[in-house]
Amino acid sequence: MDPSNQPPSAWNSSEKSGMLQPTSPPPAYQDNPAGYPTSFPSQPVPQGPYVQGQYPGQSVVTVQPAVFVTAAPLANPEPDYLCYSIFTMFCCCLFLGFAALVFSWSTRNANFSGQRALAEKNSKTARTLNHVALAVGLVFLVVFIILQFVKI
Repeated sequence: MDPSNQPPSAWNSSEKSGMLQPTSPPPAYQDNPAGYPTSFPSQPVPQGPYVQGQYPGQSVVTVQPAVFVTAAPLANPEPDYLCYSIFTMFCCCLFLGFAALVFSWSTRNANFSGQRALAEKNSKTARTLNHVALAVGLVFLVVFIILQFVKI
């Protein structure tokens, strides 16, 4: 063991308990601590938000209200092809119709949030997916009809 880590031999355990007991009471409460100006009851209280009393040496700071900018819906919204997507999803090709439906919803959201470029992109994608789904559905229908007549 290192002798430098040992407590001093004259250490008394009663000193620790003496530190827990305050020897003198805390200072009395002061209404106006040092460094703060005194207040007078006859002095008018400023009204309104962000009003502070003007003290010598302090400059007045004017706080402007926050401005919130919201995007308005587009005046000429892009077509979202929502009905076309629902039709192709249920009647032609479920997977391509569902993908077209997701892009239709994205187009509608972009129209409402005022994002024209995103709305155009999603609208074109939804239209393309709907056309492909319709073509796949028609091909399957024609093949099904041909197979039905060939079996006879």
